[in-house]
Amino acid sequence: MFSSVKRVFFADYVFDVYPEVYEPAEDSFLFAENLTVNHGDYVLDMGTGCGILGIIAAKKASHVIAVDINSNAVRCAKENAKQNRVADKVSFIQGDLFTPLRNDETFDLILFNAPYLPSEPWEGEVWIERAWVGGINGRAVLDRFLLDFSRYLKVDGRVLLMQSTHAGLEKTIEMLRVKGFKAEVVAECAVPFFETIVLIEAKRRNKHGS
Repeated sequence: MFSSVKRVFFADYVFDVYPEVYEPAEDSFLFAENLTVNHGDYVLDMGTGCGILGIIAAKKASHVIAVDINSNAVRCAKENAKQNRVADKVSFIQGDLFTPLRNDETFDLILFNAPYLPSEPWEGEVWIERAWVGGINGRAVLDRFLLDFSRYLKVDGRVLLMQSTHAGLEKTIEMLRVKGFKAEVVAECAVPFFETIVLIEAKRRNKHGS
């Protein structure tokens, strides 16, 4: 392990975090602590980073597809899957959100710890910034995800989505409602410099609207 690699622990898992890869922080741990996966779920871990969520999900999932735009993150997460003995249950793909997926591919569960920091749009070559830069209102990546995710979700599937309330929680709930989803905050945590980070679970409403 290179000296610049950081080691992070969660429960019985060990993650090595390469340079230019997002190091798990309060949002990652809040997500991991409240991650619910059903036995046999086919899971999409969007923006996998070091792989923490996808690797934890792999314990119960039939298989996990982990996507990240950052090639450093993809390499890092692959090694962490081997280290945590789930390499046979996780496939890693480099790409921008849903673009590398087949159009007919659908999942039982989609996970996304979205870049939600209000900031200037990312224009540089420092890959680590892509992990948190959310544009002027914090929604540049989040809104793109919300526009497309439903076509990749099975009828009875779920979405677990992390964001900051500074990025407009009400808008997220409304966008989900318009798409026919019932959403609720299942976990939250006050964080310095952010009002609150929240984990949202969304499911399609049934024919009775519930």
